[in-house]
Parts: sequence; structure tokens; C-alpha cells
Amino acid sequence: MNTSAFRIADGHELSLNDHRTRMPEKLDKDVLKRQVVEDNARITTLQEPLYAAGQRAVLVILQAMDGAGKDSCIKHVFGGVNPQGCAVHSFKQPSKEELAHDFLWRHTGALPKAGMIGVHNRSHYEEVLVVKVHPEYLKARPSNHITDVQQAGNTFWAARYAAIKEWEKDAATNNITLVKIFLHMSKEEQRKRFLDRIKDPEKQWKFSLKDLKERAHWDQYMKAYEGAISATATEHAPWYVVPSDEQWESRAIVARIVREKLEELDPHFPVPTREHQAELEEGGRMLREE
Repeated sequence: MNTSAFRIADGHELSLNDHRTRMPEKLDKDVLKRQVVEDNARITTLQEPLYAAGQRAVLVILQAMDGAGKDSCIKHVFGGVNPQGCAVHSFKQPSKEELAHDFLWRHTGALPKAGMIGVHNRSHYEEVLVVKVHPEYLKARPSNHITDVQQAGNTFWAARYAAIKEWEKDAATNNITLVKIFLHMSKEEQRKRFLDRIKDPEKQWKFSLKDLKERAHWDQYMKAYEGAISATATEHAPWYVVPSDEQWESRAIVARIVREKLEELDPHFPVPTREHQAELEEGGRMLREE
């Protein structure tokens, strides 16, 4: 699987109409499942020396429209990783305390520590996606100094994009590898999945009429995603636009992307220092003499 086909790193003008929501050739579901299992095992193997070395971190950002499969993707891609070395943050509507700070504040606190894999289920990009579609939300954050939503013009959003790029550059400088993934689903596929949720007793809890209110803004959301991806795709923080109408396809692609990123880092277990080697030898001697 060539994941470079989904990678965007040069900040060019993006049209999501040029990106498929499913692979051109239908892949065998069993083959995809086996690939996800194999890549999950490899991710799990690589995560241990990453954690032990404690030098670098990986941050996977998942963005998508409702119903695109973010939760299930996290479950299948990271299901085997030691929980001690992986932290998943799901960002909902900001709290009153969070709104009292700048829009990147809560996300800075959720950055993964050295040795960790962090997964952000939605992220700081909500501030240039849902907030761009609903600019009236800007009034809730005092630091925006906005009383009239018409003030939120191109200059305002350009400043937010610039702040995001700088924030991500700083994260990369501090040894955090960023992987930004947009699960690209068609509007028709979302309709089918919403209907499935309504019919399935085990999925009904996921559905709300609020989902349909947001669906009514589909075209605005696609424009917001195009703007955000175009403005913030860089070599140190690339985007991946992953076709997601078939969930096993998207899981397989995401698993392979994460695996390849970890393999690029090539983590190794730390080599004992002289002092630690002496402790190991002394500990072994003491245990043998018990």
C-alpha cells in the first residue's frame, strides 16, 4: 500500500472533490483485516522501545465528519498498544475554563510526553472547522474580542492558521512527530451510517438530531476542511486524506501510516550506561548468591 498517495505536505490549494472517498479497486475485506492485525502488531512492537527510550513522541490527529469511523479506527489501529504508552484525548465542546484561555491552550496540555503515542480524536482543528461554520461560537471566547461575527473574516482565519502552523512547528522541534489524518467520507455514506445507527439498538445511543443539523452544513464543512488542510499542510506536519466510505479500507490505511511513521523513527531500547551496567552486574551477583 502506497500511503504517499494520500499525503499532502506542500500546502497547495486543495479540492476534496479531487480525492476519492473509496479506493478505486475494491479490496478483499479479509485481506484488509489481516493487514490491520499485522500492522497493529508491528505498532505494538515499536511502541515498547519508543516508550523505553523516552526521547520522542508521536501525535496522531483524527478529524472527520460525524459517522466517518474515528472511534472504531482508534480501536483497531491502537488496540494492542500498552495503555501506559498511549494516551487518547477526545475533545468535546470547550468548558468555561478552556474558553477563558486561547484556543490552543487545552491542546497544549494534551501533547504527548516523550516516549508516548498520543491520539487526538478531534483536535485544535475544530477551531477552524466547526467554529468557522458557526462563527457565532467565537463570542464565547473573550480573547477573540469579537462581538460581531461579521468581524471573523479572512484575516481572522489566516491568523488562526498561522498560529496552528507555529504551534505544530514548535511541537515538531520538541521531538513530536505529527500525523494529521482526515477520514474523507461521502455525504451519501454518512446518510447510510446514520440510518444504521437509528436501526441498530447497539448504535442508537450515538445518534442525535443535532447530527442532522450539522449535516445540513455539509458543503460549508467541506470548504472549511479544504481551507484548513491547504493552509496547514507542511513537511513536518503533513495531512493524509484517507478514503473512508469503506471502514476496513480506512483502518488499513491509517494503520499503515502509523506503522510507517514509527518505523521511520526506528526506536531502540536504551543502551545501559557504565553506572547502570555496573548495577546490572552487581544485581545479578547478589541474586545468584542468595
